[in-house]
Amino acid sequence: MSGAPKISVRGLKKSFGSKVVLDGLDLDVGVGESVVVIGGSGTGKSVMVKCIIGLMEPDAGSIKIDGQEVTGLKRGERERLMRKFGMLFQGAALFDSLRVWQNVAFGLIQGHGIGRDEAKTIAIKTLGAVGLDPEVAELWPAELSGGMQKRVGLARAIAGKPEIIIFDEPTTGLDPIMGDVINDLIIKCVRDLGATAVSITHDMASAHKIADRIAMIYKGKIIWQGPSKTIDQSGNPYVDQFIHGRGEGPIKMEVRAL
Repeated sequence: MSGAPKISVRGLKKSFGSKVVLDGLDLDVGVGESVVVIGGSGTGKSVMVKCIIGLMEPDAGSIKIDGQEVTGLKRGERERLMRKFGMLFQGAALFDSLRVWQNVAFGLIQGHGIGRDEAKTIAIKTLGAVGLDPEVAELWPAELSGGMQKRVGLARAIAGKPEIIIFDEPTTGLDPIMGDVINDLIIKCVRDLGATAVSITHDMASAHKIADRIAMIYKGKIIWQGPSKTIDQSGNPYVDQFIHGRGEGPIKMEVRAL
């Protein structure tokens, strides 16, 4: 990574009661870089992302976006910062009561103050960028397949031309072919926008494809990171166990007796 990072996280901590989720996490993401964070369930991936985008306030640590400290921002400053972000939520998280175009245009209208007619035009154009015909714009989310819902979620994430895009388990629930289609769309959209991307996933095929760099989180810290092409030779036993899905190894599942 050359130059100042787009996102810089230092010493990030977050606990829920006695449960420590983030325990001094450090991570940098360069301008225009695509970083994928891997790790098991409950290791802190989603909490890390929620802290970065301001949905959660960390207990301690620093988060800088373009060199600006963003922890503890006031509401107005936070809203301005959020215009830099787009997010593809796990499961797409579409509003059932809104038509497809209204879902895509939601952030344009509510966050950017764009009029409905202009926002609809942008939404239809953006749907085309993810391979969906204009007719889809008038459908309800319940009328879409899982793959189409993911595409609509991706369209919503990129409609405002964000500088940073967060992808939360972008291929979860999709068959391998549709998952690969979504991966290709993610690569295309990030490249076309020149955006910085942070993704969290369990899907190693997806991680290999969309990442410039992969980082692994375990017990609330980044324990390894490197170029995606080097992960198979990481030399880290935790990484090796995770990427090969082995039950035996240093990562132990916590199982309580009934």
